[in-house]
Amino acid sequence: MTNKAVPSTMTQRESFLSGKWRILVVDDHPTFREGLKKMIGFESDLSVCGEADSAPNALDAMRRLNPDLVTVDIALKGSNGLELIKAIKAEKPTLPILTISMHDESLYAIRALRAGAAGYVMKQESLELMMHALREVLKGNMFVSRDLNNKLLSEILKPVNGDGNGIKDRLSDRELEIFEHIGNFISLREIAEKLNLSIKTVETHRLHIKEKLDIATARELAQLARGWVESEVKY
Repeated sequence: MTNKAVPSTMTQRESFLSGKWRILVVDDHPTFREGLKKMIGFESDLSVCGEADSAPNALDAMRRLNPDLVTVDIALKGSNGLELIKAIKAEKPTLPILTISMHDESLYAIRALRAGAAGYVMKQESLELMMHALREVLKGNMFVSRDLNNKLLSEILKPVNGDGNGIKDRLSDRELEIFEHIGNFISLREIAEKLNLSIKTVETHRLHIKEKLDIATARELAQLARGWVESEVKY
């Protein structure tokens, strides 16, 4: 480990003396969490100092363990990973965060970066790419895939037409998540179970989505969501 100032807390001293960057893994899927911990454990300069499956547990672990980096999934038990990223940055503005998620980067990467993450990797990417992303973020760099980087550059070069990104600009983080699930033919009950919300809460979010997008019926919303998902996941 290089270019790292001598730390003051006990956990940070352990990190400095061991020569390994300490990583807190936050994901609500035990199988993926175990797999990521094993992958990191094989690296000579990286180690896992803790894990969490929800935002409250993650914040508690962050305060106790003082990690060098936190990996955060978008979907967590009872909360949205984007909100956790914002909460982490509010307490520790300089703590690097890498989002590792099953959600398509074209839908959520920009939101994660705006929330405070320094990088975004999809779970189906290779081990080598994930480890490279971890090291890039630890060095203070940003990391996104080559495809997303090209898309971002093309967006910058597009003429300004005044309507921003349309649907993504009009919906909140949670509303966009529900909108995506609707577009993937997931029922309201399944969405509620997946996000650990009540059906009433999901129905309220759906109502707000319809109002923001000026849609009259649930059928029209489902058709729009499906078409949007199909267009957004392709560059």
